[in-house]
Amino acid sequence: MRFAEVQCPTCFETFEVAMPGEDEMPTEYDYDCEICCRPMVIVFSEEGAWAKGLGE
Repeated sequence: MRFAEVQCPTCFETFEVAMPGEDEMPTEYDYDCEICCRPMVIVFSEEGAWAKGLGE
């Protein structure tokens, strides 16, 4: 299983999330920050993962 490090767009803390399988990408997951619990969307692609706020 692969992991990616993402940064919360609200509190700017970083944490790791499990990457989906290559056959499932690109995709987006709704996720709550593991530090501040604010909602975000994590975008997964072949290049990696990044988080964006719900208003972005």
